[in-house]
Amino acid sequence: MEIWPDYARRGGGGEGRIAPIPLDLWQAYRRPMPALCRDCLTPFETGPAAASGLLRCPACRSPRVTAHPELFDLSIAHMDCDAFYASVEKRDNPALRDKPVIVGGGRRGVVTTACYIARIKGVRSAMPMFQATRLCPEAVIVKPRMQVYVEVSRQIRAMMEDMTPAIEPLSLDEAFLDLTGTTRLHGAPPAVMLARLLKQMETELGIGGSVGLSHNKFLAKLASDLDKPRGFSVIGEAETEDFLAPRSVRLIWGVGQAAATALEAAGIRSFADLRRWDRKALSERFGAHGNRLWHLARGQDNRRVTRNASVKSISNETTFNEDTADADVLDGHIWRLAEKVSDRAKAKDLAGRVVVLKLKRHNHRLLTRRGTLRDASQMAEVIYRKARELYDQAGDAGPFRLLGVGISDLMPAARGDLSGDLLDPDAARRSAAEVARDRIRARFGQDAITKGRSLR
Repeated sequence: MEIWPDYARRGGGGEGRIAPIPLDLWQAYRRPMPALCRDCLTPFETGPAAASGLLRCPACRSPRVTAHPELFDLSIAHMDCDAFYASVEKRDNPALRDKPVIVGGGRRGVVTTACYIARIKGVRSAMPMFQATRLCPEAVIVKPRMQVYVEVSRQIRAMMEDMTPAIEPLSLDEAFLDLTGTTRLHGAPPAVMLARLLKQMETELGIGGSVGLSHNKFLAKLASDLDKPRGFSVIGEAETEDFLAPRSVRLIWGVGQAAATALEAAGIRSFADLRRWDRKALSERFGAHGNRLWHLARGQDNRRVTRNASVKSISNETTFNEDTADADVLDGHIWRLAEKVSDRAKAKDLAGRVVVLKLKRHNHRLLTRRGTLRDASQMAEVIYRKARELYDQAGDAGPFRLLGVGISDLMPAARGDLSGDLLDPDAARRSAAEVARDRIRARFGQDAITKGRSLR
């Protein structure tokens, strides 16, 4: 009995029907195809049985095998760590390994990350904490440790740098990679190098990840979400349109609830629906986004993997358990948020010229204030002082339910903090003290040295 590729099942044309597969693609699946064991990294050839998911590695008998006709021809990848913050917490505290873990804080805060055990109960990132604890009351709540996550992210980035210079980070735990032309350098195709990266992350850092491999960024990102955790999924050029056809247009970046509603009002729910529209009609209906939709409907994405893709801002915020107007408590939070923003800016080697303060009242009225620094900075003390000044100038005593601090107008850190502050002779001393504090924390841990105001 011949086995059809899984993606063809329940395709277009109604429930239970099998979508047609192009003859050349089906013939490709009938022929021996490249396969790779993700555990022992053995490459081998296999036949159509690979599509059944029952294939085992001939060397180590592992079932963790990826097989695809274009496996060793594709070079654009998206790597996403699996439940990154929660994975770090479980690694550092083995007692949490088999427990549902939620990284976040406060009854009125939100979920930063949930492990896969908690996700089975319905917990999701950005979900209000009260809702998450109702869905999974047995979950262990862990406060985020951003400095630790930043350091692990740096270690993963160093592993990527050994593979290719063409890396485009999207956040601490995910990035695009372009491995075009690296086969001769490494003596192995991109698929093997990516599997090696995942194995190295697990063995050296204790962190799992999932890879999507394809011929452009849009499809690589889609592929990385197909088989999490510890997944390795491939979308080839020959199958692109048939793969996309039955899937929801909500998979397109930037299509949120409002955009999905607008598309559905036009009768567009799937990529097959979208493909029936011509480019002019889409542009007339959806404006500047119409042309992009036309290309993505066909799996076309010409964006390059850009190493220095611009980051527009760095921010952090907290939602209080209870509304507060206590100036000392708010000052303590401003300092802690300024520290977090500073840590992230230092990790990215960036400095910001504009400091942003966000305050939300109990009635959800939002106040946003911005202030420009003399020179761009990444120093916590500088960010704090400007944010505190903005708070004093806001003229609103609260009470507040949310507080946020951020920086924008970013530039390389080497271009910031150049002239010092002639009106504040102690500025240089404070900056030197902060650099020394960072060194102590890097050696002895984040809690090795703490400012008094952060205890408020």
